[in-house]
Amino acid sequence: MKKFVLLILLFQLFALSITAQIKSGPMVGYSDMKEVMLWVQTEKPAKVKFIYWDKEKPAIKYATDEIATIKKDGFVAKLVCDQVTMGKKYDYEVWVNGKKVARDYPLSFQSQELWQYRKDPAAFKFAVGSCNYINETETDRPGRAYGGFPEIFTSIYQKKPDFMIWGGDNFYYREPDWNTRTGMIHRNTHSRSIPEMQPLLGSVHHYAIWDDHDYGPNDSDRSFWNKDMALEMFKLFWANPNYIFQNEATTGTFQWNDVQFFMLDDRWFRAPNENFTGDRDYYGKKQLTWLIDALVDSKATFKIIVTGGQVINPARVFENMAVYEAERADLLKKIGDANIPGVLFISGDRHHTCLQKLERSGANYPLYDLTVSPLTSGPSKPVKEENNSPIVDGTLFTERNFAICDVSGPLKDRVLKITIFDTKGTQVWSKDIKASELK
Repeated sequence: MKKFVLLILLFQLFALSITAQIKSGPMVGYSDMKEVMLWVQTEKPAKVKFIYWDKEKPAIKYATDEIATIKKDGFVAKLVCDQVTMGKKYDYEVWVNGKKVARDYPLSFQSQELWQYRKDPAAFKFAVGSCNYINETETDRPGRAYGGFPEIFTSIYQKKPDFMIWGGDNFYYREPDWNTRTGMIHRNTHSRSIPEMQPLLGSVHHYAIWDDHDYGPNDSDRSFWNKDMALEMFKLFWANPNYIFQNEATTGTFQWNDVQFFMLDDRWFRAPNENFTGDRDYYGKKQLTWLIDALVDSKATFKIIVTGGQVINPARVFENMAVYEAERADLLKKIGDANIPGVLFISGDRHHTCLQKLERSGANYPLYDLTVSPLTSGPSKPVKEENNSPIVDGTLFTERNFAICDVSGPLKDRVLKITIFDTKGTQVWSKDIKASELK
């Protein structure tokens, strides 16, 4: 009898190892000098771990902890590689129920280098994109499909960026999604699982903010009743290094070489667009206080503020920060009063791409806002109210696209090169911004 029970258990374990395969990922999350986070989602409950090794010393293998994926968390596993050495490149494998799961594309990551007080920071490049709508017949609106051209993720992957910044609306919750945990897990899973995205996830580090569509319903604000669950889902499906306010907002920061990124949440503290009474918060006082303090404290060459909506655009349309005029004026004034060098913005939302440049009276340098949108969502054009917006000539593009930003040069003469590419990876326009221009 005991032997029979043992055989049954062995058979069940064998069956589990066969059936519990990967649903999406693995994905490479944040990178630092002493650790890197890896993410993966299995189809069913499973035990998951990662094996990794220095590319220069492949005989020495390291392993993460092993954890069990569960239904409540969408069968997601997030594990830290905590035996990395600074400034190294690694290959890795994902193991499910004691067996390696093969992928037909490279799996790799890198740890950040300790360059401070030793040498100039290395050149690096990162991708930027926002507004990613993955079609699903049963929940899409009737008529022409809104999403398209998922091959854009292959084009991004082929540019070999060190990391990618997802600038909000990274997927689109639909009516059956945002009221329940089941719906939210389904939408995150559905959008993350498309085959074109997998190679990009596997060897490029990923950082994210959210905007309205991956937070809740269209134009969602601080009143969204289910925002605590939305925050839980964001933290579950992304692998950012930190969250400044613990149990509220997705606000965070990270540094790559000499560039610091400030990831702002334009939803959690935001007053409704049409509520003109009381506090007209966009980012809110708490988040803005942290931002100005962090900008002042930062020694980074470029200080890039990543946010869902446009900040520089003065047109009071859609969900630009200009709709919240008083807070926008306060933010720009504080940046100017503190004389903070190297500040620029990256935004999404608008379903077209452009670079805007705001000349500031009495300030030492202009402020730029790079809007990059959309990835796969339907494109759109600026409206007539934006005819006088400070768009840099030749930078407006109204088709699906992404950006590759290259940072290069010696520490005292760094250059940020912005290049926009279409879905096929063909260059649309390019613009250099020197650090010396932002002082």
